[in-house]
Amino acid sequence: MNKNQELEHSIITGYRKKIWRPLMKAVREFELVNENDKIAVCISGGKDSFLLAKCMQELKKHGKYDFQLEFIVMDPGYLPKNRKLIEDNAKLLEIPIHIFETDIFNIVHDIKDSPCYLCARMRRGNLYHFAKSLGCNKIALGHHFDDVVETILLSQLYGGEYKTMMPKLKSTNFEGMELIRPLYYVREKDIISLMKSHELQFLNCACRFTEEVNNKEQTSKRKEIKELLEVLRKKNPNVDNNLMKSTFHVNLNTILGYSDNTHTYFFLDDYDQKKN
Repeated sequence: MNKNQELEHSIITGYRKKIWRPLMKAVREFELVNENDKIAVCISGGKDSFLLAKCMQELKKHGKYDFQLEFIVMDPGYLPKNRKLIEDNAKLLEIPIHIFETDIFNIVHDIKDSPCYLCARMRRGNLYHFAKSLGCNKIALGHHFDDVVETILLSQLYGGEYKTMMPKLKSTNFEGMELIRPLYYVREKDIISLMKSHELQFLNCACRFTEEVNNKEQTSKRKEIKELLEVLRKKNPNVDNNLMKSTFHVNLNTILGYSDNTHTYFFLDDYDQKKN
């Protein structure tokens, strides 16, 4: 077997419990893939998005639905060596990618306030636009279990609200388009283990700002949350699972307020009408 075949075999066999089953659980539980879907798998060049691409290829082979796949790569202004690494990995793993170019890195380069936030928004919008031009109705992103639980803590500790990444979302700006996250239940450590076992190398961070400061490790809120979770796991190994479970068990009778797209609720709004 070549390296691509070895990886495909590992996903279905050796890493079946850690990769394939969590993927299938998310696909079934959240109804992420439907008959006749045309899904654009978004590849950033990192380990997560490349694993997602391979998993979606395997899902098409072994799943019960008939759907189409497109694999799209947005070049926001990568250095030539980073773009080449993406192209080489796509060829090695037999992923037929569509590359399209944008000028996002140049646009956000001199922005001091929240450049990462603006960059992420612009990238997402360009991915939606290109995917729709290919006739796709969904885009698939490579966010995994760790991204989900980290977002829960980030929103509480730094945003003052309770929210997380959703397994799927309807686009508000691109009618008929939907975002899905098939790796929702896959642990990052298992992705790292799988890729290391096959000696595969992927982009870690291709941000031009990071490269300009001599690749010094950047402090970030998400990095702080990762470190906090490491500390908490030493005392409670189930802390990640409990954070995930908390998103399924929100007791509206024990919170001060909540909001949705239509209104904001405060617990005193109907306090006098409730029975003791």
